[in-house]
Order: sequence, then structure tokens, then C-alpha cells
Amino acid sequence: MEEPAFFTMSDGRRIAHRSIAGTGPALVFLPGYMSDMSGSKATAVFDWAVREGRACLLLDYSGCGESEGDFADGTLTRWRDEVLALIDALVAGPVVLIGSSMGGWLMVLVALAVPERVAAFVGIAAAPDFTDWGYDAAQKAVLRAGQPVFEANPNGPESTPTYPVFWVDGETNRLLESAIALSCPVRLLHGQADADVPFETSLRLAHALHSADVQVTLIKDGDHRVSRDDDIALLLRTIAALPTGAA
Repeated sequence: MEEPAFFTMSDGRRIAHRSIAGTGPALVFLPGYMSDMSGSKATAVFDWAVREGRACLLLDYSGCGESEGDFADGTLTRWRDEVLALIDALVAGPVVLIGSSMGGWLMVLVALAVPERVAAFVGIAAAPDFTDWGYDAAQKAVLRAGQPVFEANPNGPESTPTYPVFWVDGETNRLLESAIALSCPVRLLHGQADADVPFETSLRLAHALHSADVQVTLIKDGDHRVSRDDDIALLLRTIAALPTGAA
């Protein structure tokens, strides 16, 4: 893809993004934890939008990918505010949020902040509340004491860090223990062989949402990445089939 453009936040943070004009609602892809807009799902959505003449926005959170900043400063609230700022500055009209893993948590937080802008959202192995169910008691004690936790990364040689500032912020943004007052169409895709985010998490999210138009699609042999050719084809079909007015 072409080189990214940069949006400057009020405090000087420069957020990398790629966007194209087209018909709406605009597709806005939210990557997962320590991921970025160069991933296979994000690029597939962008390429599909180009072919279909759809407006689309990709971005890297601060401290990730090509954006400026330190990953250790990242929080859900900080990244949510970056997404909101880019939508406000770069997108006209309603949006369809597409969130992968942690991005699936973030998309709900974004939708709660601007429900009038969100026509629909699509979760891919959505991971709301993972600061709760994703860590054991010992890890939580370390984080609560102000120290980072490092875990083996199955996709690379470097450990995956969780910093206390992210964990504390995540705990204040948990969603699944109460009703979520969103009424837009929702589609949730999840692999039943996901070793990182239990597929039951998508079922819990579906139950918590106020919307009656929620569909959960389980992929029996799908892993957490949900990035095989067939998985991506399913994602694109799901986006294309959103109800009239949301696609």
C-alpha cells in the first residue's frame, strides 16, 4: 500500500493512517493488541473497499506500527480517543467498525462514545474484558503492584508485555458484567479452536448487547488469528451482507 498519512493529536502525537474516499458507511478497521494496519485482515478489508468503491480508514494506535509514541504508554482510553479523533476528522457520515481481538473491545468503547455515528460493527475474535479473564491471580498481583507482565509470544521471538497502566485502564473499561446500550447490527466471528480468546467471549458479548440484530458465527477449526483465506472470505462476505443502510 501507499505510504501512510499522519494525523496530529492535540498533544502532538502523530497517528499513522491510510484512508480512501467512497460510498458509506465507511469501514474503520481496529487492529488487535500490538498489531497494526499492515496485518492481513486489515489489508484485505482495505483492498475490498477499493474494489467496491467503499470509504475505508485504517490506522495504527500510538506506539504501534508506523505511529509515533511508546507502546508502554498505550491504554484502551488513549487508543479509543485516537480512533474517535480520526473518525471525526477524516470520515463523513456513519461508520462500520471492524475490530480484531483487542480491537473488538475497542470498537464497542468507540461505539458507546458515538453511537449516532455507528451503523454496525463486526468483531473478529473479539476480546472485551481480557484484563480480567486473560490473567491469573499471580499476574494480576504483579500488575497491581505496578510491574509489567511478560508472556511468550507464539507469533514471534519477543515476549508480549502488559504494562500496569494498560491493565488498570482496562479494568475500568470492562463491559461484560452489565448491559451494553447499543442497538446497531452486530456480527461476531470467532474460531472455536482459539487458544487465546475463548469463543464463549463472543457469546457473552452478544448476550450483553441491547441490539436484537446480533449474529455470532463460530468457525469450528478456526484459531485466534482468523486469517486463513477462507476466514478472510467469510469476513468480507459478512461485511458485504450487513443490512441495508449499514453497508
